[in-house]
Amino acid sequence: MEFDFSKYFNAENLERLMWALIILVVGIAVIYLVAFMVKRLLPKSLSQQRKMIIQRLVYYSGFLLLAFIVIAQLKINLAPFFGAAGVIGLVIGVASQTSIGNIVSGFFLVGEKSFEIGDVIKVGDKAGVVFSIDLLSIKIRTFDNQLLRIPNQTIISTELINVTRFPIRRLDIIVSVAYKEDLARVKTVLEEVVKANPLSLDEPEPLITFKAFGASGIDILVGIWFEKQNYLKVKNSVFQEIKARFDAEGIEIPFPHLTLYTGEATKPFPVINTTAGK
Repeated sequence: MEFDFSKYFNAENLERLMWALIILVVGIAVIYLVAFMVKRLLPKSLSQQRKMIIQRLVYYSGFLLLAFIVIAQLKINLAPFFGAAGVIGLVIGVASQTSIGNIVSGFFLVGEKSFEIGDVIKVGDKAGVVFSIDLLSIKIRTFDNQLLRIPNQTIISTELINVTRFPIRRLDIIVSVAYKEDLARVKTVLEEVVKANPLSLDEPEPLITFKAFGASGIDILVGIWFEKQNYLKVKNSVFQEIKARFDAEGIEIPFPHLTLYTGEATKPFPVINTTAGK
């Protein structure tokens, strides 16, 4: 049985195909142009996340409309496809339950506004900057510049910390001092160090509190409030300033000590300097 090419590749069908290709090329160009113009016209006060959602709606709507126009131009009869589409849709539906769950979770994430593009978040033991919120997942750039993709369902069901949601943060530093030190004097020195730091905020006030009796010294919690973009500068400068001030004041920062004890009646172990006289 020979295939009749003339039935399909006649002048009329070739003309339709040519016009369909022209419509396709022009339509794609128009969609990208409209999406670009919409992005430029959106108010600057709108968040990056909302801008991205609006731009993608333009893309999806435009390509869907373009597909219908091309199909209409080619005069393709879609009726035979609907029967097969029902069976295929059932198979795809069963196989894509996870994807559907991620899509639904994505809508919850957008509506909940727990984070936006540009925020620093922690999910489990992972942390990084959010740079994309998609239908199925969010994408994070870790601090060592790796791509981390997390499904939306995982985000919804996992504890999430938005590190940069609020304009100010508090840095908590644990400082240990030897048991022999005067705690009132140590507290005064720490207060002076924090207040002298130009990046430390006066309001809320810095927090300095005695935390615990440690194995080698007394642990003190030092909490410094600062603007969120200054995290690294504050952390590095405060560490250096505390160390320098403690050295200047003669305040000892302890390290672990080992004591050998064999019983109440045992005398201390003698320490013999084997290098003496050499």
